[in-house]
Amino acid sequence: MADATIIVKDVSKSYGHGPAAVSVLRGIDFSVFPGEFVAILGPSGSGKSTLLNLLGLMDRPDAGELTVRGRRAAGLGEQERARMRCAHIGFVFQFDSLLPEFTILENILMPARLAVANGLSDESLVSARERATALLGSLGIGALRDRFPSQTSGGERQRAAIARALINRPSVILADEPTGNLDRANGDRVFADFRRVAREQDAAVVLVTHDEPAAKAADRILRMADGRLSS
Repeated sequence: MADATIIVKDVSKSYGHGPAAVSVLRGIDFSVFPGEFVAILGPSGSGKSTLLNLLGLMDRPDAGELTVRGRRAAGLGEQERARMRCAHIGFVFQFDSLLPEFTILENILMPARLAVANGLSDESLVSARERATALLGSLGIGALRDRFPSQTSGGERQRAAIARALINRPSVILADEPTGNLDRANGDRVFADFRRVAREQDAAVVLVTHDEPAAKAADRILRMADGRLSS
């Protein structure tokens, strides 16, 4: 347990107050280790995205304890949470969220630029650009580096979003329904990419989805229903 990248102990989360409060997460317990790819399956409204927001330090639980990279989340202020997200956590969402006015390569470099601007990295832009180019190549979209998002397919944009999430070499990668807008072939390819990234970068990958067939690429599958998590 001590070596886990993410540790969640008896975490609960509700929205609203009093009789109108809605319980979304109820006593969640699990851990994720370096190099492990965990898929969380569940229908819409089961609490998957809420859990991911907690793991990404974008929200706080009402009860329980969350530890990320050895840091107890409860003890982190907002500025420290933002610095942790920038330096150590990569996000991939259902919609790629690429900026349309920038090329694929420029989109991928954005987190690296932010890390330098906030004093979280002393890497040169030249070095970051070389790594971004290598990432694109490893994901099979190296030829697209100078295209704009509108000039690429949905599957290509989602793989570019994965490269963007990886550029700062995060130890935690969180993905929220990343294949929701892709066909089966591209969805399977994206899941395979996450499995490979977990291995090669020794990252803890947590992906939430309702796509059960594709989730079989994960090392471990957890199921969420009514705010509770089970194996």
